[in-house]
Amino acid sequence: MLRPILLATAAALALTSAAPALAADLDAAAVHARTLVLDSHVDVPADLGVGAHEAAVDGDSQVDLPKLERGGVDAAVLAVFVAQGPRTPEGYAQARKEADAKLAAIRGVAERHPDRAALALKADDVEAAAKAGKRAIVIGFLNAYPFGEDLKPIDAYYAAGVRSFGFVHAGANAFADSSRPSGGAKAEWGGLSPLGKQAVGRLNDLGVIIDVSQLTPDGVKQVLAISRAPVVASHSGVQGIVDNPRNLSDAELDAIAAKGGVVQIVAFGPYLVRLTDELRPKVAALRVQYGLPAAFSRAADGSEALSPDKRKDYSHAVTALLPKATVKDLVDSVDYAVGRVGVEHVGLSSDFNHGGGVVGWANEGEAGNVTAELVARGYSEADIGKLWGGNYLRVFRAVEQSSKH
Repeated sequence: MLRPILLATAAALALTSAAPALAADLDAAAVHARTLVLDSHVDVPADLGVGAHEAAVDGDSQVDLPKLERGGVDAAVLAVFVAQGPRTPEGYAQARKEADAKLAAIRGVAERHPDRAALALKADDVEAAAKAGKRAIVIGFLNAYPFGEDLKPIDAYYAAGVRSFGFVHAGANAFADSSRPSGGAKAEWGGLSPLGKQAVGRLNDLGVIIDVSQLTPDGVKQVLAISRAPVVASHSGVQGIVDNPRNLSDAELDAIAAKGGVVQIVAFGPYLVRLTDELRPKVAALRVQYGLPAAFSRAADGSEALSPDKRKDYSHAVTALLPKATVKDLVDSVDYAVGRVGVEHVGLSSDFNHGGGVVGWANEGEAGNVTAELVARGYSEADIGKLWGGNYLRVFRAVEQSSKH
């Protein structure tokens, strides 16, 4: 959380007369207060803005204005997300209706609470809101399914404030394949579809951040080859810690970093905690219950053949077997990514309201615990600033600069 300008200036003047503090000597709470904290991927409830899910209510949502303020979180990328459904005119129409409603609800947070929140259309807007003591709301978008087979809605959503775009969720759509295919099809397009490749160029022209989370390795590779601008993986883990198809391989980490991008490590337990040898017999038995072969390499092996609902139930059942992930597990993955590609290419995200959250960072009000763990690991204040928001904003600015809009 950034302090008001005068306090920040006074702190800066005081620091100029003192020797730089060793990481071990840092006051984690003070570091957190001085850092611009940005969570790069958050889902919103379908009834955001209504009753207990009004943004000003400290309710059961993992993200609301009271929690953001209490946790010193200056900015959040709130995602317009609709789950995959039938690829029919009726399915597309219903999904677009839901997406439009979520977009309006996210915009409504700043509209109803201008004294506490501000819509951020540029990287500079994020910093300006933080300096004014407001929460910056960046509108993200995940899963192009609501756009059907049409590129034009990208322009309309940009005009409405969307500044981050992820192609897919669970299952392929008309734009790209998913790292979590459904219905038995492992790859429909071999990465991006022709429409998806056109979308990369249009997103670059507009100045929208491209989010490669959820894409297949081929899709990530193709985005990086086509895009003029660096990209983000807004909510991903690393296969070097957990070998899950949703996590990024070392080669993907390297390629994203080489393009100048950033990988936002997500606080999602199954992507952070390994399946131990002791648990493998239980997973094997669970697989048999769901009609899958008992033998497996990854717990997800073969689950793409299940119906979407059954696959979701299976995934939740596997997750229930795993030990609860903690802030330490989250930072273990941060450490791995930093060791692989450098601190300039790593960030943090929660995936709150869609399964995200770990012990110690169960909602936005506990974000300071992540900073405390980073301090305990020896990260400097400057590097903590990069991880929490600096790297994301650097990419945001690069995307703006490469645009033609």
